Amino acid sequence: MQMFTTCTPSEMSKAQFIGKFADIFEHSPWIAEAAFDAGITAEHNQIEHFYQLVCSILTAADHQAKLDLINAHPDLAGKAAIAGQLTHSSSAEQSDAGISDCSPAEFALFNQLNSAYQAKFHFPFIMAVKDSDKLKILAAFQQRINNQPEREFSQALLEINKIARFRLADL
Repeated sequence: MQMFTTCTPSEMSKAQFIGKFADIFEHSPWIAEAAFDAGITAEHNQIEHFYQLVCSILTAADHQAKLDLINAHPDLAGKAAIAGQLTHSSSAEQSDAGISDCSPAEFALFNQLNSAYQAKFHFPFIMAVKDSDKLKILAAFQQRINNQPEREFSQALLEINKIARFRLADL
């Protein structure tokens, strides 16, 4: 199993722990706080065990907490990205996927899809964009907008978990 290389979670104080893991789930330090409070042991120095712990915390959360987490995510190629207001992780992920290099027509399509998606589901489209590109993202966007709300809510949470796994691997 892969170990964290930049930290040892089981040896961190609560403040250090939350400082390191607060944004694994976008603007949702409550998950890191709950993980610490659940008890961090030596097994959580392995990324997969840590990941399982934080995912179980998210799974156990109530619907409103999950919805708040979903809504903490920025639109892909949205106003926050254009204005440079993304978290460091979100900015890097979107840039690596080529979203920052969209043509004006592609930005317009992203904005149109963001608006239509938000109108239908009342939360932003979320996709783990690491190892993807803008064309794959747009194709997924166009396919998923046809999902039923319950299915898309579940898909958003799956994508959030993927994002968290990628972010943990980068630590």
